[in-house]
Amino acid sequence: MDSDRNPNHVSPDELLDRGQQALELIAEYLEQVETYPVLSQLNPGDVYNQLPQHPPIQGEPFQDVLEDIKKYIIPGLTHWQSPNFFAYFPANSSGPGIVGDILSSGFGIQGMLWSTSPACTELETLVTDWMVDIAGLPPRFRSNSTGGGVIQDTASMATLCAVVAGREQALRKFGKSLPMLTAYISDHTHSSAEKGLKIAGFAQDKIRRVDVDDDCRMLPEKLRSLIASDLKKGLVPAFVCTTIGTTSSLAVDPVRAIGEITNAHDIWLHVDGALAGCATVCPEYRWLIDGLELASSYCFNPHKWLLTNFDCDLFYVADRNALVDALTFTPEFLKNKYTESGKVFDYSGWQVSLGRRFRSLKLWLVIRHYGIEGLQAHIRKHCRLAKEFASWVESDDDFVLIQPSTLNLVCFRHQDGNDVTRKILETLNASGKIFVTHTVLDNTYVIRFAVGSLLTERSHIENAWTAIKEVARTSR
Repeated sequence: MDSDRNPNHVSPDELLDRGQQALELIAEYLEQVETYPVLSQLNPGDVYNQLPQHPPIQGEPFQDVLEDIKKYIIPGLTHWQSPNFFAYFPANSSGPGIVGDILSSGFGIQGMLWSTSPACTELETLVTDWMVDIAGLPPRFRSNSTGGGVIQDTASMATLCAVVAGREQALRKFGKSLPMLTAYISDHTHSSAEKGLKIAGFAQDKIRRVDVDDDCRMLPEKLRSLIASDLKKGLVPAFVCTTIGTTSSLAVDPVRAIGEITNAHDIWLHVDGALAGCATVCPEYRWLIDGLELASSYCFNPHKWLLTNFDCDLFYVADRNALVDALTFTPEFLKNKYTESGKVFDYSGWQVSLGRRFRSLKLWLVIRHYGIEGLQAHIRKHCRLAKEFASWVESDDDFVLIQPSTLNLVCFRHQDGNDVTRKILETLNASGKIFVTHTVLDNTYVIRFAVGSLLTERSHIENAWTAIKEVARTSR
């Protein structure tokens, strides 16, 4: 035996044993997750102060680590997989997704280039092409066209990549400097768009806010007016971000009308589908992406509503060369004959970072396990439950439904106004029975009720409504 071998290295047999123990802990956790307060009841600093303040000099038994996870870590979690989690948007976890993550971690490959793991690259190409068909996306987003898809970590990163590509396209075509570029969002565009624009160097006074209608949808005529005004000033409109399903209310911007404007002026149009884009696996929801064929790029998150563990965002471009030219830098140590042949995709050139995880494995396993019909059933169930919940709100004299319920989100308030509505939300969350979050729409404090957990059944919706009404009676 090699005397230099680290005695703490885990053997294959030990890995099997510890992996089994870890999986048993996860299975037990998921079986019991409904019993935990959804929002952690700990105070700031509780987890930190309960754990040892100094690292161990020598390695500890794995069983001791597992016990600390049970004792200190799980009580400090907000339980996103709870059937009583109705906050933000869901972050689905499923058995196939968990297994895919384990396999990815176990293989431990670095998928930055085709040559660093061909299977990582080619499975990703296959899966992103599959999702074009499954989600009813325009054929121009397939890899055998001028476009293609790639898996990013989040929609925020996808948007940043789109911003950079749009910036470089405008600079190249119009020969202007960065301070001359303008971009267009609305107050309901996800904050990641404005963040991405700032990171990419857009000046704050060149980021325009487009007005929205009463349903929080971007107004095309207002966009057209802002673009015309900027063109008269000698500025270069470079980027527009529109949304299919805003975070606050799931408002859907009129993509077709906006796309006709951006195409007329050669402006990069990015469409953020985040959660709502998942719904188009069902043909009846493909009205959401009407006009998407006019977009330069598009993203949505299987890790939100398609049973694929975080993180997994699908990012598509109509012209992959525009993206790759903006983000590819090849030092000598990365050069290889496969890249130089031009016959392979090196996905490191489709993203900001160089390194890449094998994310396609978990999405591939999810699709193969559930099939298209299983994914559709998952979406339809949540939409059906949300619609029923909305009907209860609408028929109750104490509550007001804010806008028609869209997909799996219900926005509502108490008739007595903002302060009472806020008190109801805070009391509900403090109880641990359910977890909901809020937004503000037209100066109105609104409770957002998002249905999306893998484990949520009609009984959980009923219990949540009972809890909401009980709290409302004591909150006036």
